[in-house]
Amino acid sequence: MNFFDKLLYAIERNQSLLYAGLDPDPETLPQRYHTGTDSDHLLTGLRDWLQDSIAQTAGFVCAYKLTLGFYQALGVPGLELLQQTLAAIPALIPVILDAKHSDLNTSTVFARTVFQEWGVDACTLSPYAGLDQVAPFLVYPGKAVFVLCATANSSAAELQEYPGQELPFYLHLVQAAKTWGTPEQLGLEVGAATPEILARIRGEVPERPILLEGGWRDDRDLAKMLGAGLNAYGDGLLLPAPPHLLASEQPAEELRALRDTINEERFKVMEGSPTCDLWLPDVCFLQHSAHRDLILQLYDIGCITFGEHVQASGAIFPYYIDLRKIISQPQIFHQILSAYAEIIQHLEFDRIAGIPYGSLPTATGLALRLKRPMIFPRKEAKAYGSGRVIEGNFHPGEKIVVVDDILISGKSAMEGAEKLQSAGLKVEDIVVFIDHEKGVKDRLHEKGYRAHSVLGISEIAETLHQAGRIDSEQFRMFADAH
Repeated sequence: MNFFDKLLYAIERNQSLLYAGLDPDPETLPQRYHTGTDSDHLLTGLRDWLQDSIAQTAGFVCAYKLTLGFYQALGVPGLELLQQTLAAIPALIPVILDAKHSDLNTSTVFARTVFQEWGVDACTLSPYAGLDQVAPFLVYPGKAVFVLCATANSSAAELQEYPGQELPFYLHLVQAAKTWGTPEQLGLEVGAATPEILARIRGEVPERPILLEGGWRDDRDLAKMLGAGLNAYGDGLLLPAPPHLLASEQPAEELRALRDTINEERFKVMEGSPTCDLWLPDVCFLQHSAHRDLILQLYDIGCITFGEHVQASGAIFPYYIDLRKIISQPQIFHQILSAYAEIIQHLEFDRIAGIPYGSLPTATGLALRLKRPMIFPRKEAKAYGSGRVIEGNFHPGEKIVVVDDILISGKSAMEGAEKLQSAGLKVEDIVVFIDHEKGVKDRLHEKGYRAHSVLGISEIAETLHQAGRIDSEQFRMFADAH
């Protein structure tokens, strides 16, 4: 999983924009971890503190940031401590190494060390040397960099605001950095400067993640920072958990409270957005479910309705699932693409084929996400022009993964697969978003296809019932239908 998707998963899973700094600074080591005065006792105390911090915060943060300088200051034992800390971080939470690397001559070897040997997901850079400094870090698939563009210390203004307000140096740097890498590869690191500076940077890069350093004075200042730095989807801004909070006796409880405060402010900021509704969960489950929030969002935006409906297969169900609405909801559409991608990326294929018309937006998004070419079988052959049955470029013998939205009878998926096969293409895998669980996967298997699904109708029904979205009678309707 690349850094960008990993970050969004963590934001969605923990409903948090907070990152925690894991910095072995002896000056901030809580007194309860002081077990002696020699270096061995100090290292033991720092290690225990970092390990406890990870255990307490893993459910409330979207990333961890490790400042390389603190580990280097401890010498060889410090680098060993870095390895131990990295190993303790859960695999699904991205790691940002705050190195602010600036040496052009060592960029290639440093990038190889941090990305291949240490396995971090992203690294911060000081980009004064330009693209030549950044390029060695961009050649690693799935990794990312954060380019330092503005700091909060007062003396920096002399440089970063030169020559004037119209186009200060920090903004010129942002404009240049946009050409160096994609939004999935390159974000920006910004000191807790004024909301005005943050807003100008966000205006230049509406689609890129911003790593905020420093803090905020109070809730009012926090609201201004969120208003200035959030992207159109209500995320894209990574906020630091205050160091004093991580040093407290109960960091988990304080983090939870801060996260909830931030989410309340996020919601207020996003309420005024005319283009995107930010969805946040309003129920608490005792057991984790990978797709719980996704299911609740489908219901809340009206993709699941009740009443007798004739399906495309001819069957009559007491409910209807309409996934066409998701293309107008960027937040949920991104999550759905990620859920599909988690399945498809492990399959062997040359091209993606979407089944017209409902799955074409999804197939297009997956082609862009996975960087694979897309084709699609027409519902009917063109009566003019080339009369093609398959749109897009392809070569006979290539392996195709078919993408569809809902598996009820399997008719549309099989018809699409047969058209592809008639053109000399191979189809082994069919991936859908929802399986109605009526034994269709078995029938597809008999036809020589492997069927995969993100969700089953029983999981949807159970989640909605547990959350109080549907009553027992509606839950029974789901059960009877499948």
